[in-house]
Amino acid sequence: MLASKRIERRSRGFFGWIFLILFLGFNALMLFAVVSGLAATSEVTQGLATEAEQAGAAIGTALGLGVILIFWAAGAVILGLLALLTRGNTTVVETHE
Repeated sequence: MLASKRIERRSRGFFGWIFLILFLGFNALMLFAVVSGLAATSEVTQGLATEAEQAGAAIGTALGLGVILIFWAAGAVILGLLALLTRGNTTVVETHE
């Protein structure tokens, strides 16, 4: 007896590809923002002399990173949902082995 195998495939349309590329590009941009922001902060904090300056730099870094992470999460959720909802119709392919 032949065994059949069902494979589900989705075909993205034009807007599906646009939203997927926007989603991936946004995540890459936000990762770059976090890495470059932390690298710039580490260069600035090398020359701080007093404890007040160091505390202020640490607080500023935490606030800046928090803002970036909030924007990243909000953008990823919105663009992720759009990419998910525009992924196309399901096509079922049956193969017999």
